[in-house]
Amino acid sequence: MSPLSDRTRLIAAATRRGQGRRGVNPPIERASTMLSDSAAVMGDETDGPTYGLSGASAARDLRRALADLEGAKDAFLVPSGLAAVTVPLLALLRPGDEVITTDAVYGPTRRFLSRYQSARGVTTRFLPADADAQAVLAAIGERTRLVLMESPVSLTFEMVDVAAVARACRARGVLTVVDNTWAAGLAYRPLAHGVDVSVQAVTKYVGGHSDVLMGSIASNNPACLRAIGDAIEDLGWHVSPDDAWLALRGLRTLPLRYAEQARSALIVAEWLHARPEVSRVLYPPLPGSIGHDLWRRDFTGAASLMGIVMKGGDKAAGEAFLNALTLFGLGYSWGGFESLITHETHQMAYRHHPPVLEGELIRLHVGLEDPADLVADLEQGLAAFTAALTVP
Repeated sequence: MSPLSDRTRLIAAATRRGQGRRGVNPPIERASTMLSDSAAVMGDETDGPTYGLSGASAARDLRRALADLEGAKDAFLVPSGLAAVTVPLLALLRPGDEVITTDAVYGPTRRFLSRYQSARGVTTRFLPADADAQAVLAAIGERTRLVLMESPVSLTFEMVDVAAVARACRARGVLTVVDNTWAAGLAYRPLAHGVDVSVQAVTKYVGGHSDVLMGSIASNNPACLRAIGDAIEDLGWHVSPDDAWLALRGLRTLPLRYAEQARSALIVAEWLHARPEVSRVLYPPLPGSIGHDLWRRDFTGAASLMGIVMKGGDKAAGEAFLNALTLFGLGYSWGGFESLITHETHQMAYRHHPPVLEGELIRLHVGLEDPADLVADLEQGLAAFTAALTVP
């Protein structure tokens, strides 16, 4: 039998036989308390969870599907994408340890490392966003316990040679964690490239409908799985059965949505690349864009999230751009069915090694709307941006 495609596997997971007549989707079991038939089996989890924190049918099915998607032995669920990053850091690091990551790491992750972990004796070394694999490896010292990566990185979309870093880290006994939200566990599988832990914000592409907050943590490393499982148990993290059901529903259509939004994103990116108001398009799938060669080598698809660097401008011009739009929503998320846009120039101030930008930095998420309509909407925004430049 030939291997199943991702699309088929995610749908077929709902049609397993040998379980009697059942619904296509698992039931939503809202329960904190589980009743047992006898005192002798109250602590036995063979027949299911003994308490609501362990997760009911929808959560168990979602865990299995996400583990399968990531090529993992197991996957855990936590209440947000940020928790998916912070839980492994809590579980795997101890006072005196050092983390290495790039300057472009997701803002709330930076805050957690700089504020919470720093206060507890875990230090972080932030490398420039464009640091290559050799620079990352050269930074590893005696206290380095973990390397945290995103590829592409947040906001400026530089690519990281994850496989090269993971290979060298493993040889030195250093753990690796990758925030894999951009690839959604679909276009890139970090665990297959030697990474210890792959996390993603299920909130984004897996959920797909902007109506659920959740994160996932996947691994093949037995020690990491044990430590992360213990941390989740100790912290009492749990996802609701309704949210697990919504995320599982979104997962079924992930390959279709992901591919269609990438197709539209490339159309938008190519149009923006040709515009005189735009200096650069930061989108690895776009030929000539930053990280394109690495993306083409390692990825089988693309998210629809990108950045654009304008030619000049200021905060007022950037806000004028956003305020002129009618289809792009002004919102801090991505991965859903709707197109979104944010003005991100101010976030460069948080970096130790801020990039040199020719103008304002705008981030776009391309949704499922017709790309021709999105282009027309962006044309209005560019006109407003240009008009704002001429205001004394």
